[in-house]
Amino acid sequence: MIILKSPEEIEKIAYSCIIVAKTLDYLRDMLKPGVTTKEIDRAADNYISSNDAIPAFKGYRGYPASICASVNNEVIHGIPSDRVLEEGDILGIDLGVYKDGFYGDAACTFPVGKIDKDAERLLRVTEESLYVGIQNARENNRVSDISHSIQKHIESNGFTVVRAFVGHGIGRDLHEEPQVPNFGPPGRGPRLMSGMTLAIEPMVNEGGHEVMILDDGWTAVTLDGKLSAHFEHTILVTPDEPRILTKIN
Repeated sequence: MIILKSPEEIEKIAYSCIIVAKTLDYLRDMLKPGVTTKEIDRAADNYISSNDAIPAFKGYRGYPASICASVNNEVIHGIPSDRVLEEGDILGIDLGVYKDGFYGDAACTFPVGKIDKDAERLLRVTEESLYVGIQNARENNRVSDISHSIQKHIESNGFTVVRAFVGHGIGRDLHEEPQVPNFGPPGRGPRLMSGMTLAIEPMVNEGGHEVMILDDGWTAVTLDGKLSAHFEHTILVTPDEPRILTKIN
């Protein structure tokens, strides 16, 4: 069931989302060669807690950390560890916040030091595809209009769309209906209505779209070992322009 949010609920979601955005911005300065993903996770946990909020991922379905930290060929759900980041790595950080009964969720893939031109292009195109998708999250469009626009932008730039994982509705639950794939034909799925809150999150591979799950039961990696990038915003469908909730104005 798709849940339309009231103005009061929207502002509570927006508050959680701003904490998400500020946490990602806070972590950005840490991302240097020599830091471990576990240190980044600890900093995120402390920052979220200092805002009287709860890290949404910690304990969710048994997940052991406050952020997902996915390095290089890790697509999503990388578990923070003692792995030391190196110059030229890319790091996808996905995190959620729970406060006052509502969730916010966002992700960003960051360069660690100087990265090569191919990695730069992957990050740029993936982030562009997120904003292309958001621009199609308009009242009276359908969910797959978002999906199709993302896929078209990604594939026209020579990359592939991960199909095993999708975006989602968000609100009182971290994952609500509808699912928001990053691929598919336009004009299908539920009609978008004002008051819908969606987490749109393209995951884009440098090589093939196939992924596999590691033995930890969480970390998804590219099957061919090539790079992957992930960007995500929580947005609100309105009668006018989509409102990006996980963005610091």
